[in-house]
Amino acid sequence: MERTLAQGQALPKPGRTLLLKHADMLLTMDGARREIRGGGIYVEDNRIVAVGPTAELPATADEVIDASGHLVTPGLVNTHHHMYQSLTRAVPAAQDAELFGWLTNLYKVWANLTPEMIEVSTLTAMAELLLSGCTTSSDHLYIYPNGSRLDDSIRAAQRIGMRFHASRGSMSVGQKDGGLPPDSVVEREDAILADTQRLIETYHDEGRYAMLRVVVAPCSPFSVSRDLMRESAVLARHYGVSMHTHLAENVNDIAYSREKFGMTPAEYAEDLGWVGRDVWHAHCVQLDDHGIGLFGRTGTGVAHCPCSNMRLASGIAPVKKMRLAGVPVGLGVDGSASNDGAQMVAEARQAMLLARVGFGPDAMTAREALEIATLGGAQVLGRDDIGALAPGMAADFVAFDLRQPLFAGALHDPVAALVFCAPSQVALSVIGGRVVVKEGVLQTVELGPVIERHNRLAAQLVQMAR
Repeated sequence: MERTLAQGQALPKPGRTLLLKHADMLLTMDGARREIRGGGIYVEDNRIVAVGPTAELPATADEVIDASGHLVTPGLVNTHHHMYQSLTRAVPAAQDAELFGWLTNLYKVWANLTPEMIEVSTLTAMAELLLSGCTTSSDHLYIYPNGSRLDDSIRAAQRIGMRFHASRGSMSVGQKDGGLPPDSVVEREDAILADTQRLIETYHDEGRYAMLRVVVAPCSPFSVSRDLMRESAVLARHYGVSMHTHLAENVNDIAYSREKFGMTPAEYAEDLGWVGRDVWHAHCVQLDDHGIGLFGRTGTGVAHCPCSNMRLASGIAPVKKMRLAGVPVGLGVDGSASNDGAQMVAEARQAMLLARVGFGPDAMTAREALEIATLGGAQVLGRDDIGALAPGMAADFVAFDLRQPLFAGALHDPVAALVFCAPSQVALSVIGGRVVVKEGVLQTVELGPVIERHNRLAAQLVQMAR
């Protein structure tokens, strides 16, 4: 903790401090993958200053949290979501369809979204994520009817206190041009690019510990043109922001790419400049060996969404093969209309279980699932300041109460228990040194009125499509 000063430089005044102490177990995900019994974290302002056994940390701080009886981990990172879809969970017409049929049934519902619906659904989705241990989330909003804007999501994130990667999605190829979405929900490509530029210039923060970044994110090969993909990549790289889209989600997705472009999805992505460390693709369930090798060589990331892939019967993503090839892999809950939940611990557990169903009991360990959910997500989002508990990292961490019945009998390995046992909600969440969840209760937003309004809007949205 000693500070080195240049000659003549005054010692800076310490900022607001926070001390977490006496955690039963502290999972750091640092370079040594330390797991510290009786561990603690010392924070100044929004960054971690020290991590280690409680006895080796300062004894006092402006705010002191006793984490006895808790497992403390880095905040979980969600790399793929469609938060507006929390308004359309379990819609009967889309309960038993594969991807293309599911989308076709829901586009006509989503065409009635309003700015208020975007904001309220984002608050609800983020609350669900926060209470499940997520501290950083991306969101892929690609449909903008009735005056809706990405600003509506950004406003919700700033209100609730979540670290946010806001993805300006888009659809420009409707059914009359051979795309999947109805023509009523697509946008002009010049308008898409202009609005994306506006959002980057207005909101994007490239600095360390940034709370808000903007991502360029055309929706998918079956809803945007080659030109938009290329121009989006040029725009993103001009501004130095990340790029995101869907790719190789199911067998119909593969068939569409071969029929329309004469290429596999991975070949299509490479042809358009959509590979590299500044790019991540959602799903990649059907990514072939060539694609895996390409992504590994170029550092192209993947958002793995096991619950959604199972719900839509898309298949089992070859996550172990990807990681062995050097592909960055993070975890994503995907939209709440294809997952019907946004519980990050549940997603990590499902990632482990699904990998074992597909590829054997050694396909993924509990610690590997947590690594994907923390460090993996940070890498996919292009960040080196989140995903681990170490000096210089953002002060993002969560605590799970190990005294719950669901952990009884599993305390010989509390880290593995978090994944093997039934999914737990958090007792504590700290983001950028700010307590956002305390004793299991969200501190930044009163949830009751939000959920009540969300349910009224969800009923209204579905009714309008009938």
